[in-house]
Amino acid sequence: MRTLVIIPTYNERENIRELIRQVREIAPTVEILVVDDNSPDGTGQIVAEIAEKDSQVHLLQRPGKMGLGSAYVDGFRYAMDRGFDCVMEMDADFSHDPRDIPRFLEMIKHYDIVLGSRYTNGISVVNWPMRRLMLSYMANRYASLVTGVPIRDLTGGFKCIRTRVLEAIDLDTIRSDGYAFQIEVTVKAWYRGFAIVEIPIVFVERRKGQSKMSKRIIWEAFWMVWRLRLEHLFKKRRPVGTVPSG
Repeated sequence: MRTLVIIPTYNERENIRELIRQVREIAPTVEILVVDDNSPDGTGQIVAEIAEKDSQVHLLQRPGKMGLGSAYVDGFRYAMDRGFDCVMEMDADFSHDPRDIPRFLEMIKHYDIVLGSRYTNGISVVNWPMRRLMLSYMANRYASLVTGVPIRDLTGGFKCIRTRVLEAIDLDTIRSDGYAFQIEVTVKAWYRGFAIVEIPIVFVERRKGQSKMSKRIIWEAFWMVWRLRLEHLFKKRRPVGTVPSG
């Protein structure tokens, strides 16, 4: 299946060249789209130079810092418009190991979404302080409980998705960012009956640069899960025939 790896960036100059090199070496059949939010450090320029020499590397340059969720939505639309069968989400900071990509590509043959999970084999996170680790673990338990979706790592950002899923969930309805965005896409897909599987990964805290984590992102995810659950319950209770199927 034709697959596009989407990598959102903002000030990732220290990482992006080596990451692209590794992805191209490990998974030579995939194409790469870097969605750059006009990084002041010149990340976009580096990608543009690489793309001039490699037809499987693409750059989507946005005018400013617009957020992770909208970066992925723009990347999804890019993939759908160009006939890709699957998209992969991947961080630019080496938190996600490019060597795992072939595992995703193999599993997506049998499922609609493949999630890289930090919590299927115990806890597989490297270099996080205990406070952040517990916050992430409990946030995922909370999100699963509220939404009723039996996924252990709903906030993870390393995943592979068939574009038919994106068509079904309607990207115009995606309103969240950060961790909340990751939850929203997976939960909406689950509610529509798509097949989802988690595969274990080891998440390593970024090598270089600064984390994009913020309190706003945490609180957005906290409240958004209730919105998803209530919307789902409301739709289930509407009279038959008032809502299109699927």
